[in-house]
Amino acid sequence: MRKKVTLAFLLIGLIAVLSGCNVNEPIDAESTGFWSVYIVYPLSATLTYFADLTGDGNYGLSIMIVTILIRLLLLPLMIKQTKSSKAMQELQPQMQKLKEKYSSKDQKTQQQLQQETMQLFQQNGVNPLAGCLPILVQMPILLGFYHAIMRTQAIETHNFLWFSLGSPDIILALTAGLTTFIQQKIMMGSGGAMQPQMKMLLYVMPIMIIVFAINFPAALALYWVVGNIFMIVQTYFITKPATKTAETDTGGAKK
Repeated sequence: MRKKVTLAFLLIGLIAVLSGCNVNEPIDAESTGFWSVYIVYPLSATLTYFADLTGDGNYGLSIMIVTILIRLLLLPLMIKQTKSSKAMQELQPQMQKLKEKYSSKDQKTQQQLQQETMQLFQQNGVNPLAGCLPILVQMPILLGFYHAIMRTQAIETHNFLWFSLGSPDIILALTAGLTTFIQQKIMMGSGGAMQPQMKMLLYVMPIMIIVFAINFPAALALYWVVGNIFMIVQTYFITKPATKTAETDTGGAKK
């Protein structure tokens, strides 16, 4: 669990670092560098294509469409990540019992704890690293799209709904934070006691997203909101069948 929390904070740090990397340099067909040529520019061109396709350069609608398309492209990875997280949650009670059984901090006891923990994973077909790989694979795409939004100059001059895409919007920033909280809450599960590290992450992430969104153009906040809503729906439909099955099995056992 600590590894997941550490990974999450590392990803937050990576976003913060890359957010300032050439973010003010306009992207176009003449841009150089592997990141700009093969990641950012194709995504920027895709945004422009859908903006032209929807008429009048509607970049707000274009951001929503491309965000959904990217999420659909990453859906197999996200399903794997969600199922892995759910499986790890279901094993938490057994893992806690093992920690209580091997509470001593001496090397021999800790080795036994690690061995039995790995046996528990193997018996239940759970790979503790399976939830990390999808995150690492999708991050370049999501960060590339973030840069495409920030570096496509045409986006700055367009309005969408009640806000300007090129200026921060407090309502959209708060919505981005709220949807981040809901998405994480569903992902972590509401049943059982939440570990302190995860509880901290549950509140830290939305606050950081709000801070970022207040200081960046609303186009980026729109991207976060649409992506979060997609994730909320996706996580609900992935985890709901498993929850219903577990409830049915429990009910059957009681009878």
